Amino acid sequence: MITTLVDSVRAVPAAEWERLARPAGLYLSHRWLAGEEDDPTADTSYALVRDHDGTLLAAAPLHLVHTEPNDAYRPGGLLPPRILPPQVIAGARRGYRNTPLTAPGLDPVRRDACLALLRDAARGLAGRNATTHWWPYLTAGAAGRLAPLYPDAAVHLEDDALIPLPGRDFETYLASLPSRRRVGIRRERREFTAARPDVRRPSLAECAADAGTLLAGHQQGHGHDQDGVDAMTALLARQAETMGADARVVAVYEERRMAGFCLYYHYAGTTWIRAVAVDRSSPVPHLYFNLMYYLPVEDAYAHGTTALHAGMTTIEAKRRRGAEITGLYALADR
Repeated sequence: MITTLVDSVRAVPAAEWERLARPAGLYLSHRWLAGEEDDPTADTSYALVRDHDGTLLAAAPLHLVHTEPNDAYRPGGLLPPRILPPQVIAGARRGYRNTPLTAPGLDPVRRDACLALLRDAARGLAGRNATTHWWPYLTAGAAGRLAPLYPDAAVHLEDDALIPLPGRDFETYLASLPSRRRVGIRRERREFTAARPDVRRPSLAECAADAGTLLAGHQQGHGHDQDGVDAMTALLARQAETMGADARVVAVYEERRMAGFCLYYHYAGTTWIRAVAVDRSSPVPHLYFNLMYYLPVEDAYAHGTTALHAGMTTIEAKRRRGAEITGLYALADR
């Protein structure tokens, strides 16, 4: 097997990359990673492991981070104090769901050999920059496969929520929940609808400024002071440019003012919630729950996806809406 480094995911044909990435999810997809390369806070390269016939067997983005605006990706507050904070992130840097990419159907021996080569590539890049590397927000399966290659046990960082969407419509989803939850969700939808909200589905490019303002307020309300209006608007504008029509928005307006929005993506059989923010002064009842869950679930069924990735935080609220909860972990090199 041969390991190489390339400077851009665009150097790998999209179909070749996607053969490995689709089982891993949106945040390791070819199009998402291409858009993230424009982020000036890190230099990104890609470790590729190929067979001698040129077949791509494994891959991982490697990010040399210069400055980290997201507290959740700052290793100093997440890893044990005995570990010096690494500056190289292996795998996904955004999205809070990470795994090394390996080709479907690899036998365990070849898969583990590929993982060791990806580890060596990350270790080499870090060593050339006088630092170390880590894998944040690994799925439990990925952490288990990588753990034998690292000196310390995996560190639990967060829990992650995935809501299964059985059958073909919203009523089938409701039927999969306990009766008490069905009553609550029907009431939240009924009172929301009775308020006659102005629900729109603009493109992300059309509403990036309005959504950026709401998102900045949401982030700062949770203590993320660096996430100002300019930063959030620029982030959404970059996604609009790179993801195009794949970026789906459902929003509620009060006349010309956006009262709340949800940004999500359909990818590889799953609908991925990317960002949700609401104006808490809005009189629309249950605005957040309808934007976060029920309207995207309706669109997921229309699109044919079978799960809603609801992500981290407010885990109990997601569990009450049928989410399956799994852990996310970190592994760090010394």
